[in-house]
Formats: sequence, structure tokens, C-alpha cells
Amino acid sequence: MDITDQELSHQETTLSENQGRVLLLACGALAREILDIIARHGFTHLDLKCLPAILHNAPEKITPLIEEKIAEHRAVYDDIYVLYADCGTGGLLQAACDRLGVKMLRGPHCYSFFEGNDDFEKRDEFTAFYLTDFLVRQFDAFVWKPLGLDRHPDLISMYFGNYTKLVYQAQNP
Repeated sequence: MDITDQELSHQETTLSENQGRVLLLACGALAREILDIIARHGFTHLDLKCLPAILHNAPEKITPLIEEKIAEHRAVYDDIYVLYADCGTGGLLQAACDRLGVKMLRGPHCYSFFEGNDDFEKRDEFTAFYLTDFLVRQFDAFVWKPLGLDRHPDLISMYFGNYTKLVYQAQNP
């Protein structure tokens, strides 16, 4: 399926609709990896709906939108899974999923579950800046411009000065 990072960043996108029995509500930043897993394993029972990845710049909007989508699709699917980690919601997303009887990914963010939450926690690298393929491609839209670094380059050291390591989590299969 041809879809641009721009579409995954800024609009809700239905990426597979096989009339499956299970709906995956996911972050647009994870779309390519999820589609790859679905295709590799021939999972025809899964439908994928991605919310805009740019929601990470306003994490307070993630939980209400997920709740809305669960309510909208609950009658159509046997199961719904939320493919987000906490992603800056301060535990609100997990609480909503628990209340609604929906399972979600464990972990503070995708960088953690990509590595495996236990391994990530053991590594204890609070001064590492993490990048994925998606974030590298969308760095201007997700980091540079929203933080105002395009207009105020003097802020670069304020935002990035305490990082001691860059971790690039390649998502290519």
C-alpha cells in the first residue's frame, strides 16, 4: 500500500480493512511495521486503523481520541487492541483501556517496546536521544519546527545539550 509519511503524520488512515474480527488502533508512526507483520504472516483477521502520528506533540489528545474510536468500532469487532504505549499520557491511556476492557502495548513509549521493555529499562539511558526511521524522515515536522528550532537555533543546546548518546532504532525489516 502506498501511503506517505505526511498522511500518517496528519490524518486518520484505514490501512487494512479485510472485514477482520480484530481491530488494531495504532499510531501512524508504527503503520509500516504493523503492515509488514500483517503481510508476512497472512493475518487476514486484522484490520488496521492508524491515528495521526503528530498526536505525540499533544499527548493529551491521544486518550480521548482512542476512547472515541473504541466506542465507534466496538460493535463491529470481536476484539480491539490499542497499539500505543503510554506515549506521554501519564497513565491516562492505560486507565482508559483498562476501563474499556481493551488491551494495549506495555511500556512508556515505542522506543521501549521496540527494544523490549525489560531490556530498555535495564539499559537505564536517560541521556539518550532516540530516533526511529519514521522520526528521522519526519524530524522537521515533529521536532525541528514544533520546537521552534527553525526560527530560534539558539535553543538547540537547551533542547539537546544534555543528551550524551544517539540511539537509532532502525525499523526496516
